[in-house]
Amino acid sequence: MPRFKGAVEFRFDEVISEGSQASQGLGTSDLERLIVLSPTTEVPRVSWKRTTLAVEPREGWQPNRVYRIELRPGVMDIRRNRLDSGAVVTFTTGAPLPTLRLRGSVVDWQAGHMARPGMIEAILLPDSLPYRTLTDSSGSFSFGPLPRGTYLVYGVIDQNKNLRRESRDNWDSVRVQPDSEQVAVLWAAPHDTLGPRLQSVSPADSTAAELTFSQPIDPYQEFDSTNARVRLLPDSTPVPVVSLLPKSIDDRIQSDLRKAADTTRSALDTSRSAALDSARASAAERLKSGGRPAQKDSSNAILATRPVLTDRMVLRVGTVLKPGAKYQVEVRGIRNVSRVPADSRSLLTIPETPPPSPADSVKGVSPDSTKPDSIRGRPDSVPAPPKP
Repeated sequence: MPRFKGAVEFRFDEVISEGSQASQGLGTSDLERLIVLSPTTEVPRVSWKRTTLAVEPREGWQPNRVYRIELRPGVMDIRRNRLDSGAVVTFTTGAPLPTLRLRGSVVDWQAGHMARPGMIEAILLPDSLPYRTLTDSSGSFSFGPLPRGTYLVYGVIDQNKNLRRESRDNWDSVRVQPDSEQVAVLWAAPHDTLGPRLQSVSPADSTAAELTFSQPIDPYQEFDSTNARVRLLPDSTPVPVVSLLPKSIDDRIQSDLRKAADTTRSALDTSRSAALDSARASAAERLKSGGRPAQKDSSNAILATRPVLTDRMVLRVGTVLKPGAKYQVEVRGIRNVSRVPADSRSLLTIPETPPPSPADSVKGVSPDSTKPDSIRGRPDSVPAPPKP
């Protein structure tokens, strides 16, 4: 249709409702959210009259283009009955008929699940014509027909649901060549030009502090004691750093230590070194495998191919943190998902009542469980003989 004019119309057998928010050209009304018009950078004109929904680009139909108008499920009649299916209209204004269909999946990496839904923006190069659609409830998409060519495909977590990729949205991108229809998995994540900075530092136990950062950290970064520095205030006395690990990894190490511990304090002390080495090796293997147990369904199989994102780490020191004391905590070279590093520092305040030590938190072992009852200030556990 080289000289097509007017609007593309979707006609229904019932009077449809405009919804609670009228169309104002902002892309935020109930009906505008259901229309995905490509390729265009503008919010399309969406109007309705009884049983007809009309759509046209704000800049008018351009020559030699392939247009795709997708009506998403969700149209309601005046009795609030909802249409659970959608429709797609594809036509050209002089360009060759489209034959390409792009297929793939989008992961909301920060949330730790498949994008439900995620927005797909496929930019046809070199003309930069943007084609858009949304993923289904499983985070997958099958997008077409489209003009054949090279595409830069974005997977976007569209926070305000305006069908536009914005700087605050989490996203990932991949280039797709003309001879390929399969798109690599898109791992949508924050893209910040500033590295992660400390937001808070709080005691985790008597020898550890939990660090919370302003954004997720690079899950592939390896950490050691040189990434952190701790000083006891007010004299800035150095405190030895034992480890700096993502919280999920530190939690696994502590869990493995609890499982490996014996019922007595002495057995725990003798096995602690070997259990720590084994737990660290086990945690490292889990990190390489994505940090998740093996799953059967395809969504979890995709999630298992990468480590989880986290904005929390655990810093362990070689001495007991003093109740009522204050420490300056400095971290250096911590990278975000975009591999941008940053240094930051914060204050750690230990409450007057000390937190439990890691050994005391071992399940089934109390701090003095290895001592006789009489030493613990309780009567001997052997009952006295009855009086005659």
